[in-house]
Amino acid sequence: MTPATAALIDEMLRRTQAGQPAHDTVQHLRHWLDFNNHCFGPVVATSLDRGHVAILDASLAPERLSHPSQDGGENLTAWWRAEIARVNPRIGIGRYAEDRGIYDHPDAPREANPRKIHHAIDIFLPAGTEVLCPYPGTIEDFANDTERHGFGGILILRHETDQGVPFWTFYGHLAPAGLAGLKRGQNVAQGAVIGRLAAEAENGDWPPHLHFQLMTHLMGWDALGVIGISWVSQWELWREICPNPNIILGIGADCAAPVARSPQQLRAERQRHFAPSTSLAYAEPLKIVHGSGCHLYDESGRAYLDMVNNVAHVGHSHPRVVEAADRQMRMLNTNSRYLHDHLTSYIRRLAEILPSELSVIYLVNSGSEANDLALRLAHAFTKARDVVVVDHAYHGHLSSLIDISPYKFDGPGGEGRPGHCWVAEMPDPYRGRLRNGEKDIGTGYAESVATLVMDMVGLGRKPMAFIAESIQGCGGQIPFPPGYLAATYSHVRREGGVCIADEVQVGFGRVGTHWWAFETQEVTPDIVTMGKPIGAGHPLAAVATRPEIAAAFANGMEYFNTFGGNPVSAAVGLAVLDIIRDERLLSNARSRSFQLMDGLKRLGQRHPVIGDVRGLGLFIGVEFVKHRETLQPGAETLKAVIEAMKAKGVLLSSEGPHHNVLKIKPPLVITEADCARFLTLLDQSLTTVRGR
Repeated sequence: MTPATAALIDEMLRRTQAGQPAHDTVQHLRHWLDFNNHCFGPVVATSLDRGHVAILDASLAPERLSHPSQDGGENLTAWWRAEIARVNPRIGIGRYAEDRGIYDHPDAPREANPRKIHHAIDIFLPAGTEVLCPYPGTIEDFANDTERHGFGGILILRHETDQGVPFWTFYGHLAPAGLAGLKRGQNVAQGAVIGRLAAEAENGDWPPHLHFQLMTHLMGWDALGVIGISWVSQWELWREICPNPNIILGIGADCAAPVARSPQQLRAERQRHFAPSTSLAYAEPLKIVHGSGCHLYDESGRAYLDMVNNVAHVGHSHPRVVEAADRQMRMLNTNSRYLHDHLTSYIRRLAEILPSELSVIYLVNSGSEANDLALRLAHAFTKARDVVVVDHAYHGHLSSLIDISPYKFDGPGGEGRPGHCWVAEMPDPYRGRLRNGEKDIGTGYAESVATLVMDMVGLGRKPMAFIAESIQGCGGQIPFPPGYLAATYSHVRREGGVCIADEVQVGFGRVGTHWWAFETQEVTPDIVTMGKPIGAGHPLAAVATRPEIAAAFANGMEYFNTFGGNPVSAAVGLAVLDIIRDERLLSNARSRSFQLMDGLKRLGQRHPVIGDVRGLGLFIGVEFVKHRETLQPGAETLKAVIEAMKAKGVLLSSEGPHHNVLKIKPPLVITEADCARFLTLLDQSLTTVRGR
């Protein structure tokens, strides 16, 4: 590589790392090719019908070689020959962006930054197959690479878009005899024969195939200088210089391989294109590629015990959930305007595990949709607008829900409390106005709601609804003191309001003793919302309500949700209910809760930073403090513990107004051994952080 080329690559790398295009051609060419390829230009003189194509995935090759050579080219050649003999394809395809780790000998030291990502598509056809020009162009350069495992006959064509922007197509492994008589600058018509595939003897000893590479920049190279394999760390640059040539061929999306980019590369690309208001976990984010049960796995195969994901309720990638979704997706997915067994079976099963009064079900796609619909139901029934919420509550990301979520409207970027939202004090028995050990603190905290309702009435208004999670989540994993919801519901209903239980995080048996957390308060809401665990990762949510509220909502305006109640979602929901029942997950949540709560309280005896341990079932909070007497939050200590636990292979997160509450809400399939390991590693991390 010449110094000039090296300097050009350095400048292009600097631009891509800064989130800029490497050069001006890239975006224009992609748009032009998209627009001009309704009929794909011919490249080889045979049908590229998708039904005749077999992918020869060389990324799998090292696993299939019994006697690898020190010569990576020899390994790839041997694997290709064996794979072609095994598959016997009419057309074989070596993929664009393929990770050809076969160039690394299994016993040799691995390079930190190997050159192994494929720039082109390889098209395997018999020697002598004609190669045609895809677009009008001129001959830029040609050569004969005589090295073993070289390119053999090479041709570079220069083309221009309608706006005069140049690009190049590169052809390797052509028969050298076909290059005779060519001239640089010679015009070539679309569809003209530009060469034939070479036999192995004149092709660097490769099986006959065409290396077809698209280039947006020639980098100052002649025919012998072009590279077809790039460095892993530089792929973000080289994918702009050599875009996917399948945009010309159009022979199937799987002709481009997914590239295993580093977490650093993914983070940079995410920052360029993903919404900036989103966040990543941990100081050094993880690249997670697989999940199973209570564990997540990064790209190196390292397992992490997931102690915080209450979405994967029955475990990550549960085979029964996956199979149910796959089976139904293969048969039918449509909307709820048609009769379907899954839909009616699912709403019947949901109604069976709810109080009998809540017999009407709406199916939606997310907890936010469920809570928004709950507000609409409440308004239709009461004709009022005012909503009472608990301080620090969060109920979803829709505008209607941001307006009733103090966690959002009083937080960074928030615009303060809207006039229709009334905020009651958080019933926190650890650091609130009324503390553990005092008498009737549940009814005492409910007086805050009674006062707000009376203030409302004094202004000539009335409550539309009181909405609360049945256990406070963002407020710090706080179970409400006994009697709180019963007294609160009474105050609200007395003035005509309805009561909404947000079970999006805590429902479906997470508390261990009941299906629903509101049951631990011995109340029945007027509306219940469900999400997160209901589909174990599939977008599914629901609202349950009383018939009279549903009747008020049925005012002539149809409620329709395109995906709510579709057969695939209903099949997934049924599978989740079956798994909870068959694997006795409520019982497991109860047993593991006893184990964790007891272990955490024992750790609190040894580590003064633990101020409080609280929770129900597998919804647990551990509050960190600097001093138990002053209750000064220990947020920095908790942050250090979370990072230390990540280093030990355990995933955790923080919660609460002061970000000092360790939240523990793992999948319900967590085992006794998992919990024991978690407690041991937490003890070690607390000791290490305290030592610092």
